[in-house]
Amino acid sequence: MASIRYNPNGQKGRISYNADIVSGIVVLSLQETEGIELVPSKSRGIKICFEKEGIFADISVIAHYGYSVPELAFSIQQTVKQMVESMTKFKIAKIDVHIQSVVFAKPVPQANEPPQEPDTENK
Repeated sequence: MASIRYNPNGQKGRISYNADIVSGIVVLSLQETEGIELVPSKSRGIKICFEKEGIFADISVIAHYGYSVPELAFSIQQTVKQMVESMTKFKIAKIDVHIQSVVFAKPVPQANEPPQEPDTENK
């Protein structure tokens, strides 16, 4: 668990964040990024480590076909860094982005074409 001491008006107190809070902020920032999906797992493909230098994040996502992978990775890094640093006062030391796979869009039938029925005849 990580903690920050915050004393705005001379009052004593402490604000503490754990990895789940920071992970939730990362999920929110990833949901704002167009062209990706979260990995369907319990951890959602997010690993957070608190170190002396700052937060180290390891993020795995699924990319949509048609988007540039380097641009997606850069966008993820910028969005996550901005949101975590603005919401928690922690500094991001490093963000590694892993593209697990690429998802292709399912073809949409044209409006003037009737949907094709599966061939059920046995020959």
